Amino acid sequence: MVIGPALPRHDHSIKWPGFFAKDRHYVSDRLAVLPQYLLPKQLITTLAGRFASAHAGSLTTAAIRRFVARYGVDMSEAANPDPASYASFNEFFTRALRPGLRPLADAAVVCPVDGAVSQLGPIARDQIFQAKGHHYSTTALLGGDAALAAQFQDGHFATIYLSPRDYHRIHMPCDGRLLRMEHVPGALFSVNPTTARGVPGLFARNERVVCSFDTPLGPMALVLVGATIVGSMATVWHGQVNPPRTGQPRHWDYAGQPVTLRQGEEMGRFMLGSTVVLLFARGAVQFEPGWTAERSVRLGEAMARRPAA
Repeated sequence: MVIGPALPRHDHSIKWPGFFAKDRHYVSDRLAVLPQYLLPKQLITTLAGRFASAHAGSLTTAAIRRFVARYGVDMSEAANPDPASYASFNEFFTRALRPGLRPLADAAVVCPVDGAVSQLGPIARDQIFQAKGHHYSTTALLGGDAALAAQFQDGHFATIYLSPRDYHRIHMPCDGRLLRMEHVPGALFSVNPTTARGVPGLFARNERVVCSFDTPLGPMALVLVGATIVGSMATVWHGQVNPPRTGQPRHWDYAGQPVTLRQGEEMGRFMLGSTVVLLFARGAVQFEPGWTAERSVRLGEAMARRPAA
């Protein structure tokens, strides 16, 4: 993928004079996401989170069975394949895989999730490619932390979308020592491909959890992006990060604590689906051949190597 010069930062408001562009796909995508600007996304997410965590017996089981049928979830991959055995929808949604189902490739960087590549490639100075016509800055994605963002100038990124049918635990793409975590409040737009094409700066405006690591490849940021009805996000070292939703950024410093995770270890999970964005420093990685936008990927497969000397 070739990315041109960095674009000016987008104004996230809808510019009606330019809304009906000549590109009919652009128009279609913007029209498709327009209702999301009007929906009470926080309220919907709060209510969905309450239901997902409720132990509602047969109602919970019925909801799980309907979800499995609607999205074609492959329960044969689950460590516990019986929908009736899950006490809450969240327990089902964050279900474990059968041991050994996702072996780790012998690679410097392995895929951290099951999902599909939304976009990946070089960071143009500080600009990340979202979709045709849309870029956003590393500083915005990382909650305004310019010093952290500077570590990824002219580096590489990968954005991976997790659909509702996917496994929703996130694992480490390489060994890493945790330095910092930040919960960044934001909007709760959907993160599906249509919304990525239709909402400017989507991943830098939605609620997110930014995790900063020191790795054998240098600095790495692993960003968990929230979305509509994503009731919460959690990490293995902290537990549930959100809610609460205070409306203010929250920071945790781990530089002096021995929080170290090995490649392939679980680092977090989504309660309902969303997106992961990975950032690497300049010259740290070279993506494997075949890693392109819209490619389906699986946890543990080879994702990137060290560049040739």
